Amino acid sequence: QVQLVESGGGLVQPAGSLRLSCAASGRIFRINVMGWYRQAPGKQRELVASITSGGSTNVADSVKGRFTISRDNAKNTVYLQMNSLKPEDTAVYYCNADLKETPWSGRADYWGQGTQVTVSS
Repeated sequence: QVQLVESGGGLVQPAGSLRLSCAASGRIFRINVMGWYRQAPGKQRELVASITSGGSTNVADSVKGRFTISRDNAKNTVYLQMNSLKPEDTAVYYCNADLKETPWSGRADYWGQGTQVTVSS
């Protein structure tokens, strides 16, 4: 079984910074894409940023220039550095991994439990 464990959320003032981490563990052959999504109250879950195993990134326009996604393939860990945070960034942030458990298995999506990020003065 695969687990994604997030950490690093919390309460921060506007213009502040936070760094989220997500470590994948369990039966993992290869992780293709890792990413961060967020869901604010009353809104749909949306992609924040994603990164391939080769380091190619996709970042939402709403956070471009403020958030940076990175990845440590050796540790099966993805990070989200969030700077210049705004109240509208307040949401539950979820880690996602698109991976294969064995060389013969198909690709599957896994999700973390979510971590709350609150931006407020």
